[in-house]
Amino acid sequence: IPSGVLSRKLAMVLAAIGLLTTLILSFQFSAFFLLLILGYALLQIWYSKQLKHIPILDISTIATGFLIRIYAGAVVVNLHMSVWFLLTVISASLFLAVGKRQSERTLLQGNEDISVGETRKILTRYTERLLDQYTSMFGMATWLTYALFAFQNEISPPERVSADIYTYLPKALHSQKLLMLTVPLVIFGVMRYLQLIYESNKGESPEKVLLQDKPLKYTVGLFGALVMIIIYVLT
Repeated sequence: IPSGVLSRKLAMVLAAIGLLTTLILSFQFSAFFLLLILGYALLQIWYSKQLKHIPILDISTIATGFLIRIYAGAVVVNLHMSVWFLLTVISASLFLAVGKRQSERTLLQGNEDISVGETRKILTRYTERLLDQYTSMFGMATWLTYALFAFQNEISPPERVSADIYTYLPKALHSQKLLMLTVPLVIFGVMRYLQLIYESNKGESPEKVLLQDKPLKYTVGLFGALVMIIIYVLT
């Protein structure tokens, strides 16, 4: 729309068709899934019109959107979710949202030609100290809630496999909570993202950070591989 390739009217028509198609397909899964999709769409519209201009509610809305998507996925696969997993999702989404605000503010402060309030007025409602506090709080909450989620889930190898493995390990390393092995990777991921926010000012686009930063890409890849091995190979 900004480039002029699509007119505003055509864009609205295409958006309406896309939304209607999505709602029809969503109903094929379940009525509850349809309600989640409809609620998510309404939330995004409300965010674009009003909520993104209200401090605290702007980042809270982002977290709510992530939570709705997680619930929608769980409904499709008919899977129960741990409370600690949900808290991890909320904490991580708030951490990414605050990190985005922090990086945007830092970038604009470094540009003498543009004031903070010219491009994003919401940034004037967040002081640098407040964003630092939020970043620390949600960063710590992210790995702590994940650690509790991993500790809560007892995933152990079969008796035959565990007997072979534990034969060569001291008792100090015997554990029925193999997901705890992934906690150091989550901690490293949080630390690396913080480094990118404060040193490289790259947190304004979390998805680009995950795709472009090599240490984070390797961490996410190793995390995914380790989880797959624990769940599908060692159990």
